Amino acid sequence: MIPGMGGMNPKQMQKIMQQMGIKSEEVKAKRVVIEGEEGNIVISEPQVIAIEMQGQKSFQVTGKIEEKKGPSEEDVRLVAGQTGASAEKARKALEESGGDIAEAILKLKKE
Repeated sequence: MIPGMGGMNPKQMQKIMQQMGIKSEEVKAKRVVIEGEEGNIVISEPQVIAIEMQGQKSFQVTGKIEEKKGPSEEDVRLVAGQTGASAEKARKALEESGGDIAEAILKLKKE
């Protein structure tokens, strides 16, 4: 049942949508990533529905949501300062280590 649809079953809803010129289809996906300016939103085990209406396509995504923020500039400076690496390499090492400063430093010192 679809919430808010007064007990209408999904097949009835699909038929009504088709009559209105609305097409929907399930999109097979392993995970969905939304890249933001301050971090990413990762949706695992997603159920993705593509809906096309009046020439516009939109997506409805549900699943397990996890927000992943990028490393802070302070952490990047610390790792770069401790290893002599560039800020870009320090940021990459932090991302690969899941934000673990010590692991990022050790990784860069091994290079």
